[in-house]
Amino acid sequence: MAHSHLFIVLACSFGFFMAWGIGANDVANAMGTSVGSKALSIKQALIVAAIFETAGAILAGGQVTATIRNGIVDPNLFASTPEIFIYGMLAALLAAGVWLLVASYFGWPVSTTHSIVGAIIGFGLVNLHAHSIHWGVVVTIALSWVVTPIIAGIIAYLVFISIRQLIFYGPDPAARVTIVMPFYVLVVAFVISLVTFTKGLQHLTVHIDVADSVLYSCIIGVVVMLVSWGLLQRRHRKFGKQQDIHMIEKYFGLMMVFTACAMAFAHGSNDIANAIGPLAAIISVVQSGGSLAANTPLPPWILFFGAAGIVAGLGMYGHKVIATIGTQITSLTPSRGFAASLATAMTVVIASGTGLPISTTQTLVGAVLGVGLARGFAALNLNVVRNVFMSWVVTLPAGAALAIIFFYLIKAAMQFV
Repeated sequence: MAHSHLFIVLACSFGFFMAWGIGANDVANAMGTSVGSKALSIKQALIVAAIFETAGAILAGGQVTATIRNGIVDPNLFASTPEIFIYGMLAALLAAGVWLLVASYFGWPVSTTHSIVGAIIGFGLVNLHAHSIHWGVVVTIALSWVVTPIIAGIIAYLVFISIRQLIFYGPDPAARVTIVMPFYVLVVAFVISLVTFTKGLQHLTVHIDVADSVLYSCIIGVVVMLVSWGLLQRRHRKFGKQQDIHMIEKYFGLMMVFTACAMAFAHGSNDIANAIGPLAAIISVVQSGGSLAANTPLPPWILFFGAAGIVAGLGMYGHKVIATIGTQITSLTPSRGFAASLATAMTVVIASGTGLPISTTQTLVGAVLGVGLARGFAALNLNVVRNVFMSWVVTLPAGAALAIIFFYLIKAAMQFV
């Protein structure tokens, strides 16, 4: 295939740029609540995120990638012109990356999923008829952008209410927290483990049946629960009834380290697809000599490559969006941040296991809103919420418009190569 080496170099460059943008912008989805509640410093959050974002991308990132890679536009429609398909995927990566760079500069927590899906739709519309777009898949994804924030908000609302009723409003909050908190940890550990066993290990040729997956997940959940219980009991024996509400919040701060790991894993498993989906499609076409076969195996190195880009973005530019999510929507304490993170982790990881590329930004904001609503509308900064919603509306058409522009620029430039 002509220019195959150039295509691979451009695809890797644009894919890394897109992954960098995901790290710079969507770090808030994994770390914003932890930093905002002061459970972790920014430096600590970046270290945790670097480890668990990479783990989520490698262990559970393959399922969603298939949807981004083949689900929006059918690659087979470009069977006679594979170069056009490659131009389009390159344009989509570059468009989404540029938009994320702009949004991160201004501290806007936009959706990387919106960005790449919009970009792919824009490329498809200028090269094919509108009916060639898989609108059923697009509608399903769009519905998830509405449904998942609501689900996360409801879960966060219920979790925070339960924390308030079972711990803070009880006769002995210091003792109650050591009993109740481990069960929340058990739920998060179980969900993440189950999705990893049943969905996330498929592309690594590791096959575990459902019954064994449930059993192993229960064991992991119980082990993690017992560890957290032991840590809490140790602190309770040290301080006893002398603890006040501030000290109890420190318990949640301790547990927030776990939920931060869970959120980073969840985010890495879901949003890695936004960068490596188009990259994998381009690599597949080039390596097959122009064939647009949809079922080409995903090379494992692409997952590592995307994870490296995300980590670079986290460390270099992630602090701006952390500030927006962590401090400006509502005031977060460790207990409130824990409720939001637990709800978001459950929602995002389940969605990742089903192959649905949801917006982790919207899921997290829904969870934070749920926690805020549990304290009343006065606890929410509605101006910030409105601005966040507006950035969501703009992102998809912005991605589409930029993809159209970059497609024509790339196509024109290739005429001179």
